[in-house]
Amino acid sequence: MRAPVRVAVIGAGFFSQFHYDAWSRIDEAEIVAICVPDPAEAAETARRYGTADQPLPVFADPTEMMHEVGPSLVDITAPPAAHLPLIERLAPFGVPIICQKPFCGGVAGAREAIALAEAHGFPLAVHENIRFQPWYREAKRLIEAGAVGQPYQATFRLRPGDGQGPDAYLDRQPYFQKMPRFLVHETAIHWVDTFRYLMGEPTGVFARLARLNPAIAGEDSGVVLFDFAHGARGVFDGNRLADHVAENRRRTMGEMWIEGSEGTLRLDGEGRLWLRPFGANDETEREFPWRDHLFGGDCVYLTCRHIIDAWLAGREPETAAQSYLRNQEIEEAIYRSAETGRWIDL
Repeated sequence: MRAPVRVAVIGAGFFSQFHYDAWSRIDEAEIVAICVPDPAEAAETARRYGTADQPLPVFADPTEMMHEVGPSLVDITAPPAAHLPLIERLAPFGVPIICQKPFCGGVAGAREAIALAEAHGFPLAVHENIRFQPWYREAKRLIEAGAVGQPYQATFRLRPGDGQGPDAYLDRQPYFQKMPRFLVHETAIHWVDTFRYLMGEPTGVFARLARLNPAIAGEDSGVVLFDFAHGARGVFDGNRLADHVAENRRRTMGEMWIEGSEGTLRLDGEGRLWLRPFGANDETEREFPWRDHLFGGDCVYLTCRHIIDAWLAGREPETAAQSYLRNQEIEEAIYRSAETGRWIDL
């Protein structure tokens, strides 16, 4: 892949707005087409990201788009059920593909997509953006610099407060209400990946999951325990009905503690990191640069930037589909644990 990268975006739903904004700010890329089932849905987006005289072309058929526009990268922001059928149609064109999560609906679909990428010789990556939130990049740097010493445990409490009542999620992503698997499949998968990024590979999981809001189909609360290869542990404690202290509760979606032999690193709801040395009672804020733009510290831009930089340099990005598959295998183990009440070795 060479710059300038001609990007076609498939989808125009709530989260796709962050993708369009990201690509518009990457100098090595230009958005050249939009693909949605109903082109009228993307009319405003086409005007916003086109030129003053010409809106972006909008297609209902991805094959027609590929033939007429010839993009050199496709970014799929459509819902999960559309992922694999789209990749099947795009595969013969051999262009790099970035796909949103939940990637291809689960392990089986993800494996099919990876097989298509290998057969047709194109790179495939998942748009997993939470690990690119700047507070997690800084936390990783601090851990590697020895700020907490030997890590003992990472705990994340998901508390976005957006899941109460019959109208939960309807103003943003209404399909959330219909997902038979929700908290882990749609949301906790982000922190499965982030725990792997910060703490290494988990060796086992145990989960208790529950549905608190009867208006939705899937689970919306639960606790997942992790063991990691080097002896540390992790706790994901998720409840989409409860909230946390934050001006914008979607900025971090909750709070994290990383505890170790030399101290504790704490992430608050404002995206700030606080370090308390072992034996001390006072925390010190560890300042670092980040941009409060749109979602999660501009993490959508940072994810797109990372992937395109990797591909332009001829290397694999952190969220290459084959690597990301491990997150989905862990997700399946979490559901298996919740269903059987057993610890699951990985």
